[in-house]
Amino acid sequence: MKLSISLTINGQPQEIALDDPRVTLLDLLRERLHLTGTKKGCDRGQCGACTVLVDGRRINSCLSLAASLDGAQVTTIEGLAVGEALHPVQAAFIECDGFQCGFCTPGQIMSAVGLMAEGHAGDDPERVRELMSGNLCRCGAYQGITEAVLEAQRTVLEKGSDAA
Repeated sequence: MKLSISLTINGQPQEIALDDPRVTLLDLLRERLHLTGTKKGCDRGQCGACTVLVDGRRINSCLSLAASLDGAQVTTIEGLAVGEALHPVQAAFIECDGFQCGFCTPGQIMSAVGLMAEGHAGDDPERVRELMSGNLCRCGAYQGITEAVLEAQRTVLEKGSDAA
């Protein structure tokens, strides 16, 4: 059974023929579209390594059937930077040493971007830790991750007030 879906991935419209309606968004991104920044960690929705944004909301792509997302806008880690200009969260992760091995970093960054877009980041480290708790780091870089999210939030707020 073939099924055709339309997705906008990182700003690019895509018509995708699915051979199997059970393919997850994660497998579609990695295996068919070669967007390998999104990682397959546990493949059970427990680690957050596969976090992407769908219509601006963070989801575990390993738990989402691609067929159920027809018409959606998907943003992956590959879609954050604009040319050579890093997204504020990416820049903050570098500045604050928000990673060690880097395996969880794409999911952490996408979760942080979603968290900020949802308006939940604020300036409370404990709140950030709680709201990022669905993203696990095997290396234990949580202090740097929390600092990076708070730094990115400050940067975004400063740029927003500069624009006013």
